[in-house]
Amino acid sequence: MNQSLPQRLYLLGYDTAKNRLDPASAAVRGSLLRVAAVAELVLGGLLLDRGGKAERTAAAGLTPEDPFLAEVLADAPGEKPRRWFTIVERDWYKAEETVRDQLADAGLVTLEKRRVLGLFPVHDVTLTQPQQADALRERIRTAVMGSQDPATVAIEDAVLTMLAVEGDVYSVFGPKEKRAHKSEIRALADRVDAALPGLRKAAQYAVAARRGGSG
Repeated sequence: MNQSLPQRLYLLGYDTAKNRLDPASAAVRGSLLRVAAVAELVLGGLLLDRGGKAERTAAAGLTPEDPFLAEVLADAPGEKPRRWFTIVERDWYKAEETVRDQLADAGLVTLEKRRVLGLFPVHDVTLTQPQQADALRERIRTAVMGSQDPATVAIEDAVLTMLAVEGDVYSVFGPKEKRAHKSEIRALADRVDAALPGLRKAAQYAVAARRGGSG
């Protein structure tokens, strides 16, 4: 799969059985996509953790080809480290539309615009290749429920697992599944914490901010 981590996370949030985006994680989707972008920048060697803050690396002078990743990287100024949460929070409300439109441009989703109550514009999203999202979802679920050694799980999949859990993306894991597989989820979360320090905490803060605002 050639999609970026944010694009893969968006596809994971699509419930192919019901042909809709997962409603349980709707309020936090933008923040989760920002976290996924930050994770990709760290894994790509463009950001690193310096004393609990995000710092650009020398390689960050190279702008990512993906415009969303480039936008998120631009929010981490080179002259001064910035808190991970600050980067995640910046323009979080724009992230979902940006990633959705990238997938539409790539032909992976179609958009149909309509108005709710004749007033509020919304886009109905349909996957053109639902089997791709299903295969990705099955891989992430297997990482948790397939008795897989956490050390053998790709770090990108561990990140997606963490985000699906922290954001209550029920199209991936339902509440009962999360409770039944706490130890496996914990092991993968530890793997993320070791490889990307500060990222999970930033995700938790962002989710709490969105849930608090929507409540």
